[in-house]
Amino acid sequence: MEALLDLLNSYWADEVILRRVLVGLSAATIFILGLGLTNLIMNMTSPVRRRMGLVDDSRPVKDRLLMIVNTAIGPVASYVLPQKDNERDDMTQKLARAGYRSPQALQVFYLTKSLLTVALPMLVLTGWRWFPEIEGSILTYAIVACGIGLLGPNFVLRKLVDRRVRSLRNGFPDALDLLVVCVESGLGLAAAIQRVADELFVSHAELAYELSAVNAEIRAGLPREQALRNLAARTGLPDIKGLVGLLVQTMRFGTSISDALRIYSDEFRDKRMQKAEEQAAKMGTKLVFPLIFCMFPVFFIVAIGPAVLSIMDWIADK
Repeated sequence: MEALLDLLNSYWADEVILRRVLVGLSAATIFILGLGLTNLIMNMTSPVRRRMGLVDDSRPVKDRLLMIVNTAIGPVASYVLPQKDNERDDMTQKLARAGYRSPQALQVFYLTKSLLTVALPMLVLTGWRWFPEIEGSILTYAIVACGIGLLGPNFVLRKLVDRRVRSLRNGFPDALDLLVVCVESGLGLAAAIQRVADELFVSHAELAYELSAVNAEIRAGLPREQALRNLAARTGLPDIKGLVGLLVQTMRFGTSISDALRIYSDEFRDKRMQKAEEQAAKMGTKLVFPLIFCMFPVFFIVAIGPAVLSIMDWIADK
């Protein structure tokens, strides 16, 4: 607090007014914090929630705790949600592709961003006095901490999406081959998708979950075309989008699904081979930099180093 006072005192000459402003800001912060905690406690101890918990007591303990937490933070997080529908839809889609499909996922994400944006600068301002050897302005570090809290969750979310898409991409070739085998053996499309999901549950759990979700939507009454399009939207994988487009066209025109899957499987295998050949062709160029910066200096030291030392000794003797 004293460091913050000294910093603001350089910009504001009247120290009495400065102290009153800081006291007012601190009181407002404490009031808002108390109001938020009161709202959380009231939501967690609501009689309606207790009755719902008794009715839904058959759910796992983890799911019940998640439901309690999400409902408790829902009214607080609603104040920090974006106002534009396009931004909400885009962020909801990113969260779904990362594996977070809870109705409260968007609220939890923006609440986390808000808390980090406020908590990290406060942590910097509070802990500044214990690190006097650090040079620089405290205001600069506080702004950097605020930027980390604001942009850090987006970076983490993007990494989670990339990791999940990579997992889906690794399991898609096996799923496609199994789907071709199941359809050619006489199973229908829905039964084949469920069979593939059951087989891939151990090796590729993320893809198996997505395929099971397709069957769940079909059983709930959603048309097969819409369920497949939802699969492509949830995953965001171009290969799955191509497969979904092929299946939708096949069902629309009444052609053979097994022939279409067989052709797509052959084309996809050729595409994978071309991609592998492309990466192998780039390997020689990528190895130039490790050779230049790592291996060549060591080679010259070992090969020319003794001769250079001998010449230096000979020059010193002269």
